[in-house]
Amino acid sequence: MTGLSIPLPLKAAPYISDWIRFGPGRTVEILTGRVELGQGNLTALAQMTADELGLAPDDIGIISGNTALTPNEGYTAGSMSVSMGGMALRFAASAARVLILREASLKLNAVYRSLSVRGGGVLENGRQTDLDLRDIAVDLDFAVPVMDYAAPLGPEWHKLSSPTLPRRDLPDRIFGTPFIHDFAPDGMVHGRILHPPALGTVLRSLDLKALAARPGVIDVFRDGSVVGILAESFAAVTAATDWAANRTDWSVPDFPQSGSLRDLLARAAGVETVVHETGEVPDKDANAVEVTASRAYLSHGAIGPSAAMAVWRGGRLRIWSHSQGVFQLRNAVARVLGLDIGDISIEHAPGAGCYGHNGADDAAFDAALLARHAPGKPVKVIWSRLDEFRVAPLGAAMMTSARAHLDETGTLTSADVLVTSPPHANRPDMAGAANLVTATRLSSPVPLAQSADLPLPQGGADRNAVPAYTIPNLRVAKKLVHDLPYRTSSLRGLGAHLNIFTIEMLMEKCAAMTGEDPAAFRLRHLEDPRARAAIEAVMSEGKALREDLEPGTEGCGLGFGRYKNAGAYAAVLARIKVDESVSVSHVHAVVDTGEVVNRDGALNQIEGGILQAMSWTLKEEVKLAGPLVATETWLDYPILKFSEVPEVSVSLIDRPDVPPLGCAEAMQGPVAAAIGSALFNALGIQVCDLPLTRDRIMAAALA
Repeated sequence: MTGLSIPLPLKAAPYISDWIRFGPGRTVEILTGRVELGQGNLTALAQMTADELGLAPDDIGIISGNTALTPNEGYTAGSMSVSMGGMALRFAASAARVLILREASLKLNAVYRSLSVRGGGVLENGRQTDLDLRDIAVDLDFAVPVMDYAAPLGPEWHKLSSPTLPRRDLPDRIFGTPFIHDFAPDGMVHGRILHPPALGTVLRSLDLKALAARPGVIDVFRDGSVVGILAESFAAVTAATDWAANRTDWSVPDFPQSGSLRDLLARAAGVETVVHETGEVPDKDANAVEVTASRAYLSHGAIGPSAAMAVWRGGRLRIWSHSQGVFQLRNAVARVLGLDIGDISIEHAPGAGCYGHNGADDAAFDAALLARHAPGKPVKVIWSRLDEFRVAPLGAAMMTSARAHLDETGTLTSADVLVTSPPHANRPDMAGAANLVTATRLSSPVPLAQSADLPLPQGGADRNAVPAYTIPNLRVAKKLVHDLPYRTSSLRGLGAHLNIFTIEMLMEKCAAMTGEDPAAFRLRHLEDPRARAAIEAVMSEGKALREDLEPGTEGCGLGFGRYKNAGAYAAVLARIKVDESVSVSHVHAVVDTGEVVNRDGALNQIEGGILQAMSWTLKEEVKLAGPLVATETWLDYPILKFSEVPEVSVSLIDRPDVPPLGCAEAMQGPVAAAIGSALFNALGIQVCDLPLTRDRIMAAALA
């Protein structure tokens, strides 16, 4: 069918049969490369498919993230499950419906356009026939291009399956044992890799014979600076690993103790590259308004540790992982172990919550390496909390500077933005590199790649560094630093968290200098009607949050951003109180995510994003000690407590006539900005180093 924009996943998997299969007993299964990480995306995907096929969502099974069965859709990341994966399924289901109804028209000797589907039954001019879509489908060949037949239904047909559809994954997660951590097949053994204290560390010595004699240990091996331990039980492998960790002599690379985070990033070597430029930006002068902000390294902070299971049998390797990208993980494992990808299968299975490139892929490679030393036996690996903090990739520390000039009317005439950061994209198989940490210590090492980061318009470190506001002269530059000894990769929102915060702090400062209301100042510099609508709505709906503020201790602030400058719009008001620390009492958000496929799912994701952004902005910070990550336990890494959760309200702007946009990652920057703006409103000073701790607020007040 012509005139339709092709969803990107259909280019790699163009046939209907790549996405949907019909079987005996009226079974229908959808095949998706997207995986369920706790965000409820599979519920929305089933709903979108069910709408097109005229079925109930419960009539549809889902196979997801399986290298042997599903399309390769890349990583489940970037808030693209619905906007990309869902749209691919919608198109594929619509094409299947067209083929089935064409066949039904021949069987009924009826006009094709008079036919529709409800509850699986074929209707002619609204009257039930004796045909069922699923019975017809089993005899058809769906190995045909989706785009030859795609005809998605209009918005009036969507949500027939209910916009408040409950999460299909929750019953098993709550009442069952679906997690890799729970796996216990016959003959399973437990394994761990002994991880060193820092990147680049070399193993000098360890008494392997004594280690092998520890209670419950089955086997021990060494390959370069990698030590693997196989044991009869989780308790035995944990005890053996702890014993070895206390008796291993490592050669740790030198790295000077860092001063402030700003100093660390400023001193790091890197090349400044202009990534966006319009007009002519003047040099810095006394009239410029400037803001510099930073954020600390962040941990993924999942409550449960990374885990995986692998079995090596008959020359083939099978892995269960909670990776975001099973196909990319397969490529990376094959590259390191010298296997053909056809000899490796990886299935996604539930694990700890995930917000990007955490330790899941590394745990999977650890399991694969251990399984090679125990052929025929399933080997399960569960990382320790120390591994999670010290070995898994971190969210990159950043420093972003933004300066602007205004004319005599208080209008922005120019802006200059510079982002300094380690790369945010070092996932397995990126740029053909394995990027698996244990592989770097093998006797034939496979080093981590020097990432070029993700380019705009999506961006990595520079995601959302291009302001959403109308500024005629604009320059945005990025300085990637590679010589820091801390492993970084993708964490929710990538650079958007700090970049939106910095730009919004600049807008607040400019508004204060002109004496203009901060919301009015933003609106005056916005042309996008959807952006304006979100800000206007949040200011109207959140009027009460801005009233009766106690001077000097309470404040209310606004934050706005459009994720990736192409995704969901989010306008946020936060009301705070400053006492011994900053506490947030209320958050109200207005979010425009285009078509809302599943309202409950969207609200859950947005509310979760708000709370995580609060935690990052107020509390979270990985501690460093020279080349070491010094954070070891939850005591070293405070996160938002249940008692600190504010009253949260969310309004969705539903636009059924436009495509759906991802929503959860849209909240990171605007929430941080709203809190920072509220602090400025309360105290009259800007604190721009995250997290906004008591010490940082005191330092800013005394500066």
